Amino acid sequence: MAAASPPLLPTTVVPAAVPTTAFPAPAPTAVSSADADPAAARAFLSRHLDSVRRALSGARPWPELLDRSALSRPESLADATSRLRKNLAYFRVNYAALVALSLAAALLAHPFSLAALLALLAAWCLLYLLRPADAPPVAACGRAFSDREVLGGLIAASAFVVFLTSVGALIFSALALGAAVVCVHGSYRVPEDLFLDEPDQAANGASPLLSFIANATGGRV
Repeated sequence: MAAASPPLLPTTVVPAAVPTTAFPAPAPTAVSSADADPAAARAFLSRHLDSVRRALSGARPWPELLDRSALSRPESLADATSRLRKNLAYFRVNYAALVALSLAAALLAHPFSLAALLALLAAWCLLYLLRPADAPPVAACGRAFSDREVLGGLIAASAFVVFLTSVGALIFSALALGAAVVCVHGSYRVPEDLFLDEPDQAANGASPLLSFIANATGGRV
C-alpha cells in the first residue's frame, strides 16, 4: 500500500515590507506657507517701527527749531549756504519729519492718490517683501512667474504709478514744498549756538535713508 501523504498545514503569506523611500514626501502646500505670513508681517512691522524709533531718537527739540529769536536774514548767498549746510547737519531728523509731514498732508488731501499708493504698497508686501521662502510661485492666467519676473513687474508698476499718473506729480510737488520750507528755514536760522556731538558727526557721514530702508525690509531690497 502506498504511504499516506502528510496532512497539509495552513500557511500565510506575509507581504513584503514596502520601503518608505518608494514614495516621496508630500510637498509643502500653500496652507503651510500661508501660516508663516502673520509671523513675517509682524517681523516686518517690528523692524519698521524699530527703524522709525531709532531715526526719531536723533531729533532735536522742536522749540529749538522754532526759536524765532534765532532767525535773521543772511547777509549773502555764501552766508545762506553756510547756514543751510550747518542746519541740515544739526536738524536733519527734524527736517526729514517736516518733509514727511508735507507728503502725508498732500496724500490725505487726495484720497485717490493715497489709495493708489496703498495698493502698490500692498502688492509689494504680499508678492515680494512678506512672501516666505518656501511659498509656491505666483501664478496668473495659467502661468507661474519666478521671483525675478515678479520683482520686474512690481518695479514696472511702481514706475507707471509714480511717473505716468497724477500720483507722481503730487508726490514731487509735496517733496518740493517740504524741501523749500527746509531751505528757507535753514538759510534764516543762525547756527551760532548749534554744535554736533561726535556720534552725530559720525552718523552724518552715513546714509540714513539707505540704512532705514535696509532695516525696514530686512535687506531684501
